[in-house]
Amino acid sequence: MAKKLNSLDDLGGFVFSTNKDFEFDNNEETQETPAPNQQKLEAHLDKKNRGGKVATVIKGFMGNEEDLKTLAKQLKTLCGVGGSAKDGEIIIQGNFRDKIMDFLIKEGYKVKRVGG
Repeated sequence: MAKKLNSLDDLGGFVFSTNKDFEFDNNEETQETPAPNQQKLEAHLDKKNRGGKVATVIKGFMGNEEDLKTLAKQLKTLCGVGGSAKDGEIIIQGNFRDKIMDFLIKEGYKVKRVGG
């Protein structure tokens, strides 16, 4: 049975047109990454949904995904562990909050310690 659409949002942001001359402009604007001294990051420790294991989470990164992944790679290399980066967050396996904060401050980022 087909789901009833109540609004255009139910289409997932797409609008269909029967106009033959319509040209879809798919120029995604790449978000420019601000300088490190203009970024305010938060350093969290998290162990929810991780089987009791601790992870260091850096939140608040503004910029494009490529720069986020580059910074995440630097942090993973610094700590010698794995991790991931997406949606403005960097997750590093283990409790490396102080080490990461020192590195980010030396790089020029403003870092705030959040939580215990």
